[in-house]
Amino acid sequence: MTTAQEERTTEDLKQLAEQAGRDFEDASALEILQWAAKTFGKRFCVTSSMEDAVVAHLAARAMPGVDVVFLDTGYHFEETIGTRDAVEAVMDVNLITLTPVQSVAEQDAEYGPKLHDRNPDLCCALRKVQPLEQGLKDYQAWATGLRRDESPTRANTPVVGWDEKRQKVKISPIARWTQDDVDAYVTEHGVLTNPLLMDGYASVGCAPCTRRVLEGEDARAGRWAGRSKTECGLHG
Repeated sequence: MTTAQEERTTEDLKQLAEQAGRDFEDASALEILQWAAKTFGKRFCVTSSMEDAVVAHLAARAMPGVDVVFLDTGYHFEETIGTRDAVEAVMDVNLITLTPVQSVAEQDAEYGPKLHDRNPDLCCALRKVQPLEQGLKDYQAWATGLRRDESPTRANTPVVGWDEKRQKVKISPIARWTQDDVDAYVTEHGVLTNPLLMDGYASVGCAPCTRRVLEGEDARAGRWAGRSKTECGLHG
């Protein structure tokens, strides 16, 4: 027996995404995720960098047992891995950890050590983009924690849009939120957050490519500091 999700074509999904983007622009994050859960069922997942567990928490309210996908690049801070483990232990989610094809040592052997310093785009492609492509292949829709206020490159993020590269519906339920909104939700619901956020880091990525932000800098300024690079390739 086939389901409605299985019968949808790529064009169906694209039209669905574009219509939902218009319909849900003013909806709450929970309403957006409830729609996603109803529309896509088990073919919907949440991706989390474990900077915080806000979207995972919201998604678990909309769909208990929801798949939460985490990319373990091999370069994460210990605090990030600890946050992942805590989320898995205390939240009603199915935590899925994706890993690159090569270990860090294997990548070093093929490309030389510290590829992240010499060619960060290639490093991100190997350790983030490729594993995610594989990990998302059975889903029709995925949710992210992107927010419009994080950086100029994210200012036009739709709450529901079409991921042309992956041919999937991409949901950003907190796109319209501010940092104050995030902080308020964390406080109200006791949501887990990465301890590094209390130590000067405004955005948490791989340890070699992340620094604390300075006063007045935007939240993404601590990522690939000193380079023109602003995104890892997962979102553009």
